[in-house]
Amino acid sequence: MEEVNNGVSIRFMKKGDIEEIMLIEQCSFPAPWSAKAFLSELQNKFARYFVLLEQGKVVGYAGMWLFARESHITTIAIHPNYRNQGYGRMLMNFLIDYSREEGVDTMILEVRISNIPAIKLYSSLGFKKIGIRKNYYLETHEDAIVMLRKFNEENCRGEDEKVAD
Repeated sequence: MEEVNNGVSIRFMKKGDIEEIMLIEQCSFPAPWSAKAFLSELQNKFARYFVLLEQGKVVGYAGMWLFARESHITTIAIHPNYRNQGYGRMLMNFLIDYSREEGVDTMILEVRISNIPAIKLYSSLGFKKIGIRKNYYLETHEDAIVMLRKFNEENCRGEDEKVAD
């Protein structure tokens, strides 16, 4: 468990967290994932899922897949009563730090085109818009913006320059 702030911590998601996660999921998405989907993800060798706790209560969660030196963020949500308090940023910073420690070169995510607060958050954390997935969200036919964050871009250019010399 990692203490992020006074009384706020982040740890790996456990099976026992699913009930609280489902409450947040139902409040957050038009087509929420099922408990079975989260349980399946906990068994997925590529998946890493985390919960954000305030005073021991699950108030947010996030998940990603790690493969081929890439981190693909699959989900992130904060309980509506705890939004606009910096918890989404805390979780995203945690995912970024965790990915960096795992040797990831790039992080990628999709976000609803209408989710302006999330787009602003991701942009402020170094994610760049790289494309659109048309009708990505089946339940609403809403488009998704694909966003990418690269690590060590300067180092890569430096290494390329050395090879060219």
